[in-house]
Amino acid sequence: KNEKELQDVVKQQEEKMLQLIDKSGEVTRLKGEVSQLKRSLQRAETEAKVLWEEMRGQEPKVDAAHVQERVLLRQEVDKLRLLLLEKEDETLLLSDKY
Repeated sequence: KNEKELQDVVKQQEEKMLQLIDKSGEVTRLKGEVSQLKRSLQRAETEAKVLWEEMRGQEPKVDAAHVQERVLLRQEVDKLRLLLLEKEDETLLLSDKY
């Protein structure tokens, strides 16, 4: 009887562990989605900021190549910022894990 109860408890604990693993995977996936959404938002904000700066200070005739170059440069800066943030996030995750 005791052995049967012990087996049941072990089985329940195994099921709980599997559920936690599943939830952990879901959290990781959701964090990845949030990260992608943040990158997309940052890209859109960058383009809007550059275009606003260009339109605010320009005459009606705007040099499209110059605007595009500024957008690309700003995107590169933002990519570097995101890489830094991702590395900081990784560091936090690793420190939490260990």
